[in-house]
Amino acid sequence: MTVVAISQPMYFPWAGFMEMMKLADVFLWLDDAQFSKGSFTNRIQVRTRSGTKWMTIPLEGKGTSQQIVALRPKGDKWAISHRSLLQTSLKYAPHRKTALDLFDRAQKQTDLCDLLIASAEEQARALNVLPPHRARTSRMDVRGESWRRVLALVQSVGGTHYISGAGGARYIDHSAFDAAGVAVSYMEYNPVPWPQHGAAFTPYVTALDLIGARGDAAHTHLRPGLTPWRERLAKMENSDVPTD
Repeated sequence: MTVVAISQPMYFPWAGFMEMMKLADVFLWLDDAQFSKGSFTNRIQVRTRSGTKWMTIPLEGKGTSQQIVALRPKGDKWAISHRSLLQTSLKYAPHRKTALDLFDRAQKQTDLCDLLIASAEEQARALNVLPPHRARTSRMDVRGESWRRVLALVQSVGGTHYISGAGGARYIDHSAFDAAGVAVSYMEYNPVPWPQHGAAFTPYVTALDLIGARGDAAHTHLRPGLTPWRERLAKMENSDVPTD
């Protein structure tokens, strides 16, 4: 069985994203998708003693009507402010140097899309969950729209099992995947809480927070699960399970 996950690039994503990467044999970066303002492509939350703050990369033209691969940052002062915010956030973290060094390595990328991908892959590497095979869809000659392209992408890398986020339930034709011999399962995010100094625990911050807190033991806090699509849809029919 070859397990495939597909996601748009994201900036130093949260621990749940790392859980998806942990389960994948092949991870496809959907970098030719159109940028969506308000998404996590160019921003992530950082924990502070008073709550959370957004760490956002400003974009030229605000990213309007551009593919992610074509995005360009506006100026370069944001990188300095982001590192300063992280230093403050991780002030009492025992492995803060590990997390900040990881941040610095990713920031060496001069292309924004390269930076976004590096930010996630550096985290995954530190957590020992980096999928053995990765590719960017902008470099793959795979056409189609919506679920048809998803299926074609999975098939193009020999995938037999596709992992989807919750939003896939809104548009995937599960019967078509079944007919093609590709199983579909949905992510069940379940990170184990880790120490967060001076604030109520939240998993919805950059995974740098987890790495800074736990170092080499950080991977033990990732506890992903999968639900087959039929079971997932049944749960949605009988509860308020979100589709986003």
